[in-house]
Amino acid sequence: MVTSKKNLRTCKKGHQYYKSSDCPVCPICANEEKPNDDFLSTLVAPARRALQGKGITTVRELAMHTEAEIMQLHGMGPSTLPKLHKALASAGLSFKP
Repeated sequence: MVTSKKNLRTCKKGHQYYKSSDCPVCPICANEEKPNDDFLSTLVAPARRALQGKGITTVRELAMHTEAEIMQLHGMGPSTLPKLHKALASAGLSFKP
């Protein structure tokens, strides 16, 4: 069994947290930034950050992209796609052909 040593880190906002990876994301900041009431709130943080990084914050903006374009974004995984399809369908939209 391989165990990774967790290192104490402090983010720019002063939150202290432990991480064993090189990922620079503060989990406290990520939780504070998580939306509560839109389709992004149903996604895991890496997928949410990938969409937000591309300026996609609404289902209408999501519908302006092809499924292939979205799946190429770093942070998108197979479990994200059904959630995106559901969000689009509930708004009467779909991915760009």
